[in-house]
Amino acid sequence: MKPVEHFEILVEEPSMEAFLRRLLPKILKGSSFEVYPFPCKDELLKHLPQRLKGYQKWLPNSWRIVVVVDRDSDDCLGLKSKLEEIAWESRLATPSRAEDGPIQVHNRIVVEELEAWYFGDWAAVKAAYPKVKSQIPEQAKYRDPDAIAGGTWEAFEAILKRSGYFSTGLRKIEAARHIAPHIDPSRMKSKSFQVFYEALKV
Repeated sequence: MKPVEHFEILVEEPSMEAFLRRLLPKILKGSSFEVYPFPCKDELLKHLPQRLKGYQKWLPNSWRIVVVVDRDSDDCLGLKSKLEEIAWESRLATPSRAEDGPIQVHNRIVVEELEAWYFGDWAAVKAAYPKVKSQIPEQAKYRDPDAIAGGTWEAFEAILKRSGYFSTGLRKIEAARHIAPHIDPSRMKSKSFQVFYEALKV
C-alpha cells in the first residue's frame, strides 16, 4: 500500500484545530496535513456531504481525509453510521467499505469531547499547568476519560479553576495550544484518542 503523503482533517470547532496543529507535527512522520475547522458540529454535518463530493473529484490515492466530531450526548453508533453514510454517498471509501481500492475517509468520534483527551494524558496537563494535582486520574470519576459524567469540559474547567487557572472560565483554544505539545500517545488512556491515532498510522 502506498504511504499516506497528506491528511485533510475536518474538525467541528477551533479548539480541536488548535490542538491538532500543535500535536500532529510530533506524531506524523513524513506526512503533511491541513486542518479545517467549522463553527460547530451542526455546521460540519450540514456541509460535509458537499465537501466530500468535492474531494471525490480530485483526491489523490496517497491522501486521506479524517473527519473528527465530538460525540457530546449523541448515540455513538448512530453518529458513526451517519458519517459513514455521508462518505459512501459521496463515493468515498471508509475502512468499513473499502472494496479493492484505498481507504479515503476515516470518521472519528471524540468521546465525549476534546477535554476527555486531556484527562487521558494527565501528565500533559500537569506539564502545561503545573499547579494541578497529579492524583486526579486516580479518582474513580476520572479514571476512564471517555466515561466522565456531567460534561468533560465542565469537569476540566472546575479542576483548573481550583488550581488557580482560568478564573473567568476555560479558554479552550489557549488550553489546547498549551497542552497539545505535551501529549504522548503511549500514555493516553482515552480509547477514542487511540482510535483517532490509529487512523494516522495507515
